[in-house]
Amino acid sequence: MAFSTRTIQLTTGHREAAVDLTDRCESFLAEVAPGADGLLNVFVPHATAGVAVIETGAGSDDDLLAALRTLLPADDRWRHRHGSPGHGRDHVLPGLVAPHATLPVVGGRPALGTWQSIVLIDTNVDNPTRTVRFSYLG
Repeated sequence: MAFSTRTIQLTTGHREAAVDLTDRCESFLAEVAPGADGLLNVFVPHATAGVAVIETGAGSDDDLLAALRTLLPADDRWRHRHGSPGHGRDHVLPGLVAPHATLPVVGGRPALGTWQSIVLIDTNVDNPTRTVRFSYLG
């Protein structure tokens, strides 16, 4: 049984973002689990970000951000009120987009469907720097 873990830092900027992590996941696995089978866990240790497995590049990532704006408007309805107006919604986000995803690894690669990507979802415009932890168990 092998276990490896690593963190990376990302800058998402002061805007909502959907950042494709798939290439970074594949690079991590190529280093720690070449040709191996196991599990990859992707985790963001933040109270205001999540990890989604979605299609990117065809507009689905932008559609997800738009849907989150509809479901979680940046207005004054939130009890959690520090930060920019509507920041309380960012603290609700992980209830809808979990802060982690666990994926099968087959032959040293994430076993994703044809159009699936591993994506960091960040609606928090107050925190432009994010940590992502990759962990492999195999």
